[in-house]
Amino acid sequence: MKINLENLTVRQAHEDLKMGTYTAVELTQAYLDVIAKKNSEMNAYLEVFDDALQQARRADEMIKNGSATLLTGIPFAVKDNILIKGRTASAASKMLSNYTATYDSSVIAKLKEQAAVFLGRTNMDEFAMGGSTENSAFGPTKNPHDISRVPGGSSGGSAAAVAMGGALVALGSDTGGSIRQPASLCGVVGLKTTYGSVSRYGLMAMGSSLDQIGPFGKTVEDVRAVFNVIKGADFMDSTSVPLHLRGEEEAIKAKMVIGVPEDFLTMKGIDADVLQNFRETLSQLEKKGHTIKKVTLPNLKYSLASYYIIMPAEASTNLARFDGVRYGLSIKGDTLFDDYAKTRGSGFGKEVRRRIMLGAYVLSAGYYDAYYNKATAVRALIQKDFTEAFKEVDVIATPTSPTPAFKIGEKANDPLAMYLADIFTVPINLAGVPAISVPSGFGERDGKQLPLGFQIIAPHFKEERLFSLGADIENL
Repeated sequence: MKINLENLTVRQAHEDLKMGTYTAVELTQAYLDVIAKKNSEMNAYLEVFDDALQQARRADEMIKNGSATLLTGIPFAVKDNILIKGRTASAASKMLSNYTATYDSSVIAKLKEQAAVFLGRTNMDEFAMGGSTENSAFGPTKNPHDISRVPGGSSGGSAAAVAMGGALVALGSDTGGSIRQPASLCGVVGLKTTYGSVSRYGLMAMGSSLDQIGPFGKTVEDVRAVFNVIKGADFMDSTSVPLHLRGEEEAIKAKMVIGVPEDFLTMKGIDADVLQNFRETLSQLEKKGHTIKKVTLPNLKYSLASYYIIMPAEASTNLARFDGVRYGLSIKGDTLFDDYAKTRGSGFGKEVRRRIMLGAYVLSAGYYDAYYNKATAVRALIQKDFTEAFKEVDVIATPTSPTPAFKIGEKANDPLAMYLADIFTVPINLAGVPAISVPSGFGERDGKQLPLGFQIIAPHFKEERLFSLGADIENL
C-alpha cells in the first residue's frame, strides 16, 4: 500500500501500526524506496542495512502479541559514529573504513529492546569534526532543500535523511552544535541533550566533556519520544547522571519568561534575515503570552575561542588510539614511527589532522597553562553566566545558525569562517545544558527557500521546557 510519509509522525505511525493500517515491513519498505530513489544524489546514507526488513518483521511480531511500545517498528537512521554490533562504524573516515563494531552502544541497545528498525548508517564529518558534512572521506552530503548547499554538520547525514523523507527519526551526536546546526539548515527538529542525560557508551569520542547523543525528527513530539527512551543513567558511562541527582520534576509553565542575550546578537556575521526571523518569532511568542526579557551573558563572546582550545585538546587525546597497531587502518613503513606516521597521514583527513595538531600544541609543555588552563577557566565563567541567567528566566533563545545553508565548497578553504558558523551552538556544550533547534521559517537565497532554526536553551535536565516551548513555536 502507498503510505503518506510526508506528514507522518512517530505517534501517527504507532497508531497506524497498532490498528493494522499497514505493517512495520510495509512502513520500512516505504522508507527504503525513498532512500533508493534519493540517496545516490543526497549521499545521506553511507550504508543501507540489508536486514532492515528482518528487523521490521520482529517489530510486527511484537505488535501482534501486544507488547509493542511507541517506537516499535519506527524506522531510524543512525550516525556513523554510534556503534551497532556487527555493523561497520567508520566515523566517515578511511581510518575505520573496515572496522566492525563488536558491541551495541547503550542507546542502540535501548532502541533494540523497543524493536525500533535501523535503516542504515548516515554520513558525517570525519570523526564529527566539521560543520558541513564536507569532511567525510566518502563525499559530502547535500541539502534536500538545495543540492548545491551543505546540510550542516557534523550530523548532516542524519538531518538530511529525515528531511528528504528517508527516515522517520534519526540519531546524531552534538559536540559543539552538530545536531542543532544541521537540524536548522535542513528544516527539522534537533535536540542536544543535557550532558550526562544520555549514555555516551558506544559513541566514538571526540570531545569527551562535550559530546552528547541526541535525536532528529520532523516534530518536537517525535524528538521527545526518542529522548524519553534513550535517556537515563548507565553504569558503562561514568558521566551519566542518575535520575535522583537530576533535580525534581517540575510542572511546566504554560507561559514562560524567555531570555534574549541582546549583546550576543549584535556580533558580526549574523545575516539580517536570520535576525529578523528570530525577532518575528519572539514577537509571536510574546503575543501568545510568553514574556521576553533581556539577559546578560558577558562571557559568551569568548565561547568559540575557549571551545577551539578544549575540543581539539580532547580530540587529539581521544584519537591517539588510532595508531595502526590495535585496530583500524595500518600502513607498514621502515620503522615503528614510520608505521605510525604513514597510518595517520593516510587515514585521517585534513580537518582531523588540523585539530589533532592544535590539540597537541595547546597541551604541550609551555603552552598548557597559557592556553588550555585559561580556556577551562573561561568555560567555568560561561557556565556561571548561564546559571545566573536562569535565575531570572525559564529559557534562553537565540537563532540556531547565523546563516541559512551555505554553498558546498564556500567555506572549505576557510576554517575560521566554518568555525564561526557554530557561534550560537558552542556555548551550550561548554555549559553542559540542553538545547533544541525548531524550524522557524525560511530565508531566500538564489531563488530558493532555505530553512531557518530557532534555538531554545534550558537549565540542566530541563528538557521538558524545550519541548513545551518548541511545540508552541510549531503552532505559530
